[in-house]
Amino acid sequence: MSDIKSYRDLIVWQKAMVLVKQVYESSKTFPKEEQFGLTQQLRRSIVSVPSNIAEGSGRGTTKDYIRFLQIARGSLFEAQTQIELSHDLLFLPDTKTKDILSSCNEIERMLNALITKLSA
Repeated sequence: MSDIKSYRDLIVWQKAMVLVKQVYESSKTFPKEEQFGLTQQLRRSIVSVPSNIAEGSGRGTTKDYIRFLQIARGSLFEAQTQIELSHDLLFLPDTKTKDILSSCNEIERMLNALITKLSA
């Protein structure tokens, strides 16, 4: 990771930021009564993904960094559950759900690879 000067240089962080925007845009159409329910919870969990990647990179130790990457992965899993629930409740159409979950899967693989690399 000697080429990495900042968390902003990490492709996984960049993709997570794009995913946040994608989720925010998609959740704008959720029912108004969900504004303080599922919408807020989904947005909070998805924002946690790039936030924890960034925070972990600034912690100073590899052990701490790995821990925050694991937290980011947990937030991603939480968001995936909320996305699937949003789809089941008919808040998200099939195409958006598939696109978002595909991005989630890619980010999950990247987080797993980074965790494995740092753990070696």
